[in-house]
Amino acid sequence: MTQHEMTKAEVAHPLEMLTAEEVKRAVAILGDSGRLPDGALFASVVLHEPAKDVLAQWKPGDPVERRVRAVIVPGPECGVIEAVVDVGAGVIEAWEEIEHVRPTLLMHEAAQAIGTIRANPEYLAALARRGITADMINRVQIDPWPAGVFGYECEEGRRISRCISFLRDDQTDNGYARPIEGLIVHFDNGRNVVLEVHDHGITPLPPNRASYLAEDQPRMRTDLKPISITQPEGPSFTVDGNLVRWQKWQFRITFDPFEGLVLHQVAYNDDDGRLRPILHRASISEMVVPYGDPEPLHGWKNAFDAGEWGLGRMTQSLMLGCDCLGEIHYFDATLATEHGKPWVIENAICMHEEDYGILWKHVDLWAGRGEVRRSRRLVVSFISTVGNYEYGFFWYFYLDGNIQLEVKLTGIVSPMAIEPGTTPAFANVIGEGVAAPHHQHMFNARLDFDVDGESNEIYEVDAERMPPGPENPWLNAFRAKSTRLETELTAQREVDPAASRTWRIVNPNVRNGLGQPTSYKLVPTMSTPTMLAHPESSVGRRAAFAQHNLWVTPYSPDERRAAGEYPNQHPGDDGLPRWTARDRSIVDTDLVVWYSFGVTHFVRPEDWPVMPVEYTGFTLMPFGFFDRNPALDVPPGEGEHCHT
Repeated sequence: MTQHEMTKAEVAHPLEMLTAEEVKRAVAILGDSGRLPDGALFASVVLHEPAKDVLAQWKPGDPVERRVRAVIVPGPECGVIEAVVDVGAGVIEAWEEIEHVRPTLLMHEAAQAIGTIRANPEYLAALARRGITADMINRVQIDPWPAGVFGYECEEGRRISRCISFLRDDQTDNGYARPIEGLIVHFDNGRNVVLEVHDHGITPLPPNRASYLAEDQPRMRTDLKPISITQPEGPSFTVDGNLVRWQKWQFRITFDPFEGLVLHQVAYNDDDGRLRPILHRASISEMVVPYGDPEPLHGWKNAFDAGEWGLGRMTQSLMLGCDCLGEIHYFDATLATEHGKPWVIENAICMHEEDYGILWKHVDLWAGRGEVRRSRRLVVSFISTVGNYEYGFFWYFYLDGNIQLEVKLTGIVSPMAIEPGTTPAFANVIGEGVAAPHHQHMFNARLDFDVDGESNEIYEVDAERMPPGPENPWLNAFRAKSTRLETELTAQREVDPAASRTWRIVNPNVRNGLGQPTSYKLVPTMSTPTMLAHPESSVGRRAAFAQHNLWVTPYSPDERRAAGEYPNQHPGDDGLPRWTARDRSIVDTDLVVWYSFGVTHFVRPEDWPVMPVEYTGFTLMPFGFFDRNPALDVPPGEGEHCHT
């Protein structure tokens, strides 16, 4: 056994979370190979997930082979190296040098940028024109942003960011309350060099601190009584490694630096003892925040918070009683620093049960008897802080077979300073001297369905109003119109609330007890826009996934992220538009459903200085997956009036 070999018993399943020891071993194998360039950084070090057919054949007790995939940044130029390492055998299995792409923005380089910009004479002169002197420089907050693609000369052949600035009164101040308007720095991240300082003119700094801290509020409410959530006998779930069992649900949890929380092998234990698969893999594949102000100060903003920053990399440790309440189980997440060291985010994922009101109820007026059951759900969540915004991602599992993803948006909007008394055309005034540009938050969920097996189809189901005629004498008739989507291009679809549109993922080869094909349906919930930027705009080409709510592709292990693997400064048309251009068949095959959803944010004064949570998401509901209500076996509550 070489110094890099590991015993097979260190992990019990091929999909267990990456360990710190595996990160160390993979990086050591790469380093000892002599192929790593001097000064190379790591954009990511992740578990290289086994192929679906390999997982399907694996049985408990079989050897566990573990591979790690590393994205290496060899130097300041554009280009990355993708390597796959077998950490058990101690060998590099794949090594591919990819030119002309940019990795995610690196935190190490972003931190360096702040110090370099603060020392730049042209930048200091621009601050001085605004009355911000050199002795105030440590109070200047500099936020690097993904640069996008707009044809600036400085973009060509470089890994750049565009940096905006704010002024804090002190370390605890809300920096976003006082934007230093008109000042943008173009920065070469790889070479740690200021490229350009753009000064578009001076706008007065907003006058107010706009603190959201408890100690700065004039008064706090005193009439909120405590709510206690207790489970004296403990929670109803069990955890074995990263395998979760709750009620009849079973799934595995992993964590990715870009997607964050990933669900694997989601299945339901039916009454007849069958473990019935529903989802092979589910995650947020990408998100984008395009801004709708066409002016040069803010029109370039369109951050890809998954692909350019990394939702997992920006995840915060969760705290009991604050982020999560009840009998909590936490999962730590092991990532890698950009220097290849293990990096553990403690309490990255929170899991708990919570009451969810009435599950079902009926009062039989003839028999004089009523029955009611309480609902509860299993909550699996993580929260990512991407600069000014927080995004909470909450997966819910219900007793009746429903699965829901709810995204909770909070944090601080990205503001602009305005001349007192003015009203911008493409922003809303939210405070004295402060406005917030119109923008969207568009998410894409990658849902690798295996409803009762890998052979699935997808149907679009609309409520169809019937025309007047002999078959509709009362003019009240409507029916469900189901249309099978045959190919990738025909499956590029939008939500239609007027038609109560849903999409049904069907297994045509498996029938329920009524002779119907088993299926799950995707139900749009809450806000579900598409991107408002023109399809031929820079962000429209780069985030084409947001031009449609639904995309469907046949399963391919290499098609993982809706905007492509490397969206940073990419000109566009990668990911879903490139893959679906082949117009492959999606009939009776292994399907991946890509669902885009989000929020169009016309910011309110009530969203300032920190916004209350706004919600978006979707629900997956069984439709013929069961023969009847699967929650009939939920026992009555203990209260004497719960069943009479």
